[in-house]
Amino acid sequence: MIPRYYDNLDQLVKPGKALVIYGPRQVGKTTLLKNYLSKTPLKYRSDSGDSLVVQDVLGSQDFEAIFRYVGDNELIVIDEAQEIPNVGMGLKIIIDQRPNVRIIATGSSSFDLARNVGEPLVGRKTTIHLYPIAQLELLKQVGNQFDLMQKLTDYLIFGTYPDTLNAISREDKTAYLMELVDSYLLKDILALDKVKSPKALRDLLKLLALQIGNEVSLNEIGQKLGWDLKTVERYLDLLEQCFIIVRLGGFSRNLRSEITRKSKYYFLDNGVRNAILQQFNALDVRNDVGALWENFLVVERMKYRSYTKQYGSSYFWRTYGQQEIDLIEDYDGTLHGYEFKWSYTKIPKAPQEWVSAYPDSSFEVINSNNFVRFVTGV
Repeated sequence: MIPRYYDNLDQLVKPGKALVIYGPRQVGKTTLLKNYLSKTPLKYRSDSGDSLVVQDVLGSQDFEAIFRYVGDNELIVIDEAQEIPNVGMGLKIIIDQRPNVRIIATGSSSFDLARNVGEPLVGRKTTIHLYPIAQLELLKQVGNQFDLMQKLTDYLIFGTYPDTLNAISREDKTAYLMELVDSYLLKDILALDKVKSPKALRDLLKLLALQIGNEVSLNEIGQKLGWDLKTVERYLDLLEQCFIIVRLGGFSRNLRSEITRKSKYYFLDNGVRNAILQQFNALDVRNDVGALWENFLVVERMKYRSYTKQYGSSYFWRTYGQQEIDLIEDYDGTLHGYEFKWSYTKIPKAPQEWVSAYPDSSFEVINSNNFVRFVTGV
């Protein structure tokens, strides 16, 4: 079994608090819970938010019904809690009235779950995010950088969902990813916003998948799909809230020439991106290796910083004169620029316009030989 960064939840599960675990379906939230429950000495009750009985009780705000549900349990666990209307109020009642009880709630839609638990549980919750397997988790499993680097091409093509990593053949990996996109990720969005046209949603994802590493014009997408600007913005937000895409905005502080109006969009998993396009061919016959590499590094860096609690802001940087840097991180009062190159004949230097405008910033090129430290800290 692949070790997860949050394998030990003991320090996060506290009396009078709710631990909220966000993350897309199939990344291992349920497995994480089962492993924790198999070891905990606490008396617990574990249910799914899909249960109509649980929905009726925790969504009712009926104190007596909720107290009967809790009983003498020390821990209440609700998987897929976003399915329960007003779940936050139900959990608040438990925390306020039974302060010795611990709560764990998971959700595969940050939009829906945050809307239900955010305000009621202010000051009463701890939040963590669980992603497809991160490189720092895989490094812990394989034990050394060499073996991790040997599987890099697989990660770029098939991503790092747990079941993908556990699949043996390319055919099994491909079949799993196609099923994941069709039966889980897209259905989540269709159910969440009652979308009438799955084809339009898939067309939007294809347009994004083909523009990895480029600024995305919402007006252009709207014209191609026949949508107005507000509809495009709404669906991009839904895709982000359902953990399918990640948005990166443009950085600007000093220069009029810096581009900030457009954003870049990356997929939370390379395998999902390739499943949208139905392209799983080898790297040596692809023309999108640079895009796959950039997507992989942006997201793996995000996982690393999220898990290790390295707070700060992330952007891309580009000027109208076509000078650009793939990733800018702003933390500890310093700007850090990173350029992602799968291969090159001459080591790129920081753009002169960037150096002139931000002389105290750092700059580094991340390639296939030095990426491990960038995404694992080791």
